[in-house]
Amino acid sequence: EPSESLKAATVWSTGLDKPRYLLCGLQVDHYRQGKPIHQEEDVRAERGAYFINSALNLAKGENREWYLVAELNQGPSDVAALEKMLQESSDLPGRLEADIARGSENLTRIVGSADGLQQTNNPEASYRHFSNVLFNLMRGGVFVHNYDLEKADLQRFIQNTNKLLYQDFKAFFDALPDRIAYPELLSRAAAEGQPQLQRLCSEYLPLTFSRRHGDPSRPWNRFSIEIKEEDGSQKLYYQGNWRDIFQNWEALALSYPGFIESMISKFVNASTMDGYNPYRITRDGIDWEVIEPDDPWSYIGYWGDHQIIYLAKLLELSRKHHPEALHGLLTRPLFSYANVPYRIRAYEELLKNPYDTVDFDDELEAVIQERVKMMGADGKLALDANGQVHLANLTEKLLVSVLAKFSNFIPEGGIWLNTQRPEWNDANNALVGHGVSMVTLYYIYRFQLFCQELFRQVEQPIELSVEVAELLQAITHAFDQHQNLLNGPISDKDKKSILDALGQAGSQYRQAIYSKGFSGEKKQIRPKELLHFFDLSLKYAGHSIRANKRPDQLYHAYNLLKVKSKDELSIGYLYEMLEGQVAVLSSGYLSASESAELLQALRKSSLYRKDQHSYILYPDRQLPRFKHKNNIPQEMAEGSALIQKLLADGDHRLVEKDVFGHYHFNGSFNNAQSVKKALLQLKADGYAQLVEKDEKLLLDAFEQIFDHQSFTGRSGTFFGYEGLGCIYWHMVSKLVLAAQENYEWAAEKGAKPEVVAQLAGHYYDIREGIGFNKTPEEYGAFPSDPYSHTPGNAGAQQPGMTGQVKEDILSRFGELGALVQDGRIHFNPSLLSREEFLQQPAAFRYFDIDGQAQQLELPAGSLGFTYCQAPIIYQLSEKSGVTLFYKNGTTQLLDSLEISAAESARIFGRTGEIVRIEVRLLPGLEKAPRLTGA
Repeated sequence: EPSESLKAATVWSTGLDKPRYLLCGLQVDHYRQGKPIHQEEDVRAERGAYFINSALNLAKGENREWYLVAELNQGPSDVAALEKMLQESSDLPGRLEADIARGSENLTRIVGSADGLQQTNNPEASYRHFSNVLFNLMRGGVFVHNYDLEKADLQRFIQNTNKLLYQDFKAFFDALPDRIAYPELLSRAAAEGQPQLQRLCSEYLPLTFSRRHGDPSRPWNRFSIEIKEEDGSQKLYYQGNWRDIFQNWEALALSYPGFIESMISKFVNASTMDGYNPYRITRDGIDWEVIEPDDPWSYIGYWGDHQIIYLAKLLELSRKHHPEALHGLLTRPLFSYANVPYRIRAYEELLKNPYDTVDFDDELEAVIQERVKMMGADGKLALDANGQVHLANLTEKLLVSVLAKFSNFIPEGGIWLNTQRPEWNDANNALVGHGVSMVTLYYIYRFQLFCQELFRQVEQPIELSVEVAELLQAITHAFDQHQNLLNGPISDKDKKSILDALGQAGSQYRQAIYSKGFSGEKKQIRPKELLHFFDLSLKYAGHSIRANKRPDQLYHAYNLLKVKSKDELSIGYLYEMLEGQVAVLSSGYLSASESAELLQALRKSSLYRKDQHSYILYPDRQLPRFKHKNNIPQEMAEGSALIQKLLADGDHRLVEKDVFGHYHFNGSFNNAQSVKKALLQLKADGYAQLVEKDEKLLLDAFEQIFDHQSFTGRSGTFFGYEGLGCIYWHMVSKLVLAAQENYEWAAEKGAKPEVVAQLAGHYYDIREGIGFNKTPEEYGAFPSDPYSHTPGNAGAQQPGMTGQVKEDILSRFGELGALVQDGRIHFNPSLLSREEFLQQPAAFRYFDIDGQAQQLELPAGSLGFTYCQAPIIYQLSEKSGVTLFYKNGTTQLLDSLEISAAESARIFGRTGEIVRIEVRLLPGLEKAPRLTGA
């Protein structure tokens, strides 16, 4: 059918004398060869380009500037306006420079709104922080107007989410002022007493400047940062893979803590009834992968580890900033379930084939799409018997996620990876099916510790869906029944017995909700029962963590499952991985001395890469050369009647023998399935008796030679991205943050001073390997920018859009010692070096909460940064204290380094009442410590 293209890209230039223009690449070779070129006015059937040719004569020291300008999606009126401007403007360079300056100022304003501006004696660290904040916002978005919302945009969001409910609550929205503060919106919604209204308002997030994560250098990735509507007004929109966007929101939440609980709402509202999460999340709702018959790369399944640790971090932030907020959500049915049309098979089927475990429900997908047409984005959520979105309280949502994990728990092994997707590291994708994750179990330990503390303060029974309550009781019962086994190593038989009990409980729950959904029946659970579950699960997790400590003092990351029989399974071990060390350090299980011991062992391990003073994901190793990788042991081959008979018959379909008398499997085989297929054919061709006799021998030999059981994916065979010899900078920054957390925990718990000092030394030693501490020659790229990875044979690769930026932001604020606990801001820069303080006076330029540029003159011996956009000035002083400066001209002097909950709330709330905070203190360190004994 006809389809016009009514928008165009316009390109123009200025600043060159007598230019000639080429609109494709056909004449470029002529130019290279010194041949004359001719201006092109129009080209056909060639890929478009824009080249300018001009002659320049430059005197010594002379400069010439010229400009090339491209603008996209220009309509006829835009083109006409541009044409008129080019004809009439007498100072195009001046107008361009002014526009560039405005754009730069706006970009700096955006970064400043998320506390990306700092003034210290370490300009490299300050600029790297700016860069980290910029890229974090480009992934997760940034909030506009502090906590003020535009009613019109809120209405658009609600209409898109659920047009039926919008009509039900239209009077409520019509009565709102054109601009309303977010807390007031939530308060008004709560006053209506309508849970569905509260749910919709609670997950509204006015974000802009966001785009889906992915590496631009990979040609299949296409991205768009949508910041303008068709009429030129600001567009509020965000999108991201689930695995990415919530980690970016964690860093953003430091600057906008008033949205933390809404981030949690968005998180749990999109988790599924069976305890997992969809692939992608946007302002418009959730999205999942589908099976596409014409696309061999289409695939479905669930990732696991991100779900637990990202939610744990958001919950921890809520507890620190708003100590009572979560308690109000534990019992109130305000949260939904995603209705992803994936169906995980029954437990027995998972055991039979753990590689093919998730079915796509085409009928349900069709029903969901019809619901979306009728309702809006809520059509992708689970509905109750009345056709309304099914609601649950936060307790139930937290339990479903962790119970799903424990239904796949293997003692001393970890969490069984049986949902067709790997974890954080895609390069380990071959672990799916037979892999068992200690990484997820380490994070579950932290999650359960938090929940244990949270529910200790709950006194009244909590209502759960009866199906969830029964799953909780079944898993608790399984733990109770086998608790005596935690006194020592657990046998292979007992491991299988525990997995059977847990796996069957999870399977029965899934089959019930898949067939009928939630019944709507509720069951009350006493806090004592919940605490018993948390206590038991922590004991089992702790036992497994101890069992996964390696002789070299490191910890296993992923293990291998082998189901030996109906009654037994075994756990095998892989090589050390950096991811495992980060996760166990983050778990909260290790003591301060154990953490220091681990970090010291890590520094001396094969994961340390000396040339970059950093850490690779797994040990580098030399892969076998071609001649050394397909050799059947002589004794085995000569002892196989089948092999000898086939060779005597001149049949090389299974094995061939070379001129030196060595035996090799058929060169067309790629895995054991190829061997099985060949054996099946040989059975049909008259070798059935010999195949029956030698089949196991041959399959065992194939596995012994190639060790496919231990194959992890491209992580063990590639060299770029997350391959051999590769530093993945995101994981290094995770290590930096984990080291900092352990330092803070050790200091808080009163660990021995020498252990605290060791942890500080390890923190700075790991931090020293991050790019901004290096020269361009060492880093292989601009040190000021974050990069994805550094392979063994090149410099840093893939700039900018790496998850590393989130960890770097968090660790930077940790260094500065701006901490929050019990709703109060504390200043404790025990990990900050005096070297960060200015040696000369300097101006600190920042933006206030109204977006206005401000400037403070900082004296020597000070530094400046912002928190919730309030400028904070540290000044070296023997006498510690804080001065709060108010907008009305008054001040408040505090003798301690703690701000009250009331004044902290003003800062969190971005009220603008406190316009400056001056902190008098001494940093914890004279200079960054050097690691000793490494």
